[in-house]
Amino acid sequence: MINPKEFLEELFHSAISATLPENCLPTWLPSKPKGRLIIIGAGKAAANMAKIIEKKWGGPLEGIVIVPYGYSESCKWVKVIEASHPMPDVTAVEATTKLINAVSFLKKSDTVICLISGGGSSLMCLPVDGVSLEEKQKITSSLLKCGAAIHEINCVRKKLSAIKGGKLANICKPASVITLIISDIPGNDISMVASGPTVTDASTGNEALEILDRYRIKISQEVRTIIKSSKPINIDKSDVRVLATSDDALIAASNLALKNNIVPYSLGDLSGDARLLGEEHADLAIQIKRRNGPVLPPCVIISGGETTVKVRGNGCGGRNGEYALSLALKLNGQTNIRALACDTDGIDGSGNNAGCFISPSTLLRAESLGISAKDMLNQNDSFNFFNTIDDLIITGPTKTNVNDFRAILISN
Repeated sequence: MINPKEFLEELFHSAISATLPENCLPTWLPSKPKGRLIIIGAGKAAANMAKIIEKKWGGPLEGIVIVPYGYSESCKWVKVIEASHPMPDVTAVEATTKLINAVSFLKKSDTVICLISGGGSSLMCLPVDGVSLEEKQKITSSLLKCGAAIHEINCVRKKLSAIKGGKLANICKPASVITLIISDIPGNDISMVASGPTVTDASTGNEALEILDRYRIKISQEVRTIIKSSKPINIDKSDVRVLATSDDALIAASNLALKNNIVPYSLGDLSGDARLLGEEHADLAIQIKRRNGPVLPPCVIISGGETTVKVRGNGCGGRNGEYALSLALKLNGQTNIRALACDTDGIDGSGNNAGCFISPSTLLRAESLGISAKDMLNQNDSFNFFNTIDDLIITGPTKTNVNDFRAILISN
């Protein structure tokens, strides 16, 4: 007889393990190129990736990677700089300037290894001429709060940046560039991971303006003109290797479920509003419990991808907490159904938790403490809800990121 919470946590940790740089990078790492080697990159896995390359290749190496605060690793040759995420700060701009200097004026015989992972869009930050950091922060904040999808956010980011959307690859010319990616983007569009600094960008300025107008985000006429004038960028030669994706995480979790005689039902990468997805998954779980679904209990519904949250209140939390609280409300204490929703990077939104756990007693325990789950959800305060009933999942930074991991266990 398995312990449901422990089992769900084991699934989550198996998903993380499958996508850690030490487990996925060595297979994709090429033979050490001759000539000068420069390691650059940004994202939650960048320092860990750089450390593994140092271990595999040895020196001489040089370069700079930028990571969120708390994600640093001790590297021998590559400099690691911490900066703010998800909102870029002055430190990110300064670090990005140093990174650009490291790859400027290179020779054809030089090789740049670019390490890209989730979080790189805010960490690798250098606003295009005519756009201030403050303007970029304001636009980014508005996009994050209005429920825009990640591909929409990154489309706009590219047009405001001097480095995203293939521009970094052009700076590195005539050196060879090899890009190693751990993808946090649903569908694994490489032009969207960290806003695609080294790959072709087919998006237009008009597309970015349509996104801003759709969400009614106000920008100055100067910024509007800059965005409108931006053009797609084509990178002729692009050596890109995707090391790990959400699919790898879901496969690892599914295999572990099978070993425990639990049938996995994988929904793949999902997007959309976190609350609505929670309600949909509650309906699916109830159907399966009643033996009217696509699989029979005991089983586990597994999914990845990235949901969105429309911020309505002033609470603390993230999209996985929002999903889990919505799921719990719709399940309304259904027996034999338990779930976990976490971010594979170890931090869900504005809290310090990876995510949270729900059980048939979730709402009752909250009510006994005088807490209304519905009110907390309306305030986007999932962190404090689950913290109060002691159902947060806390891992700390995992040093990888393939986005959300959700698992719903339906027992007999």
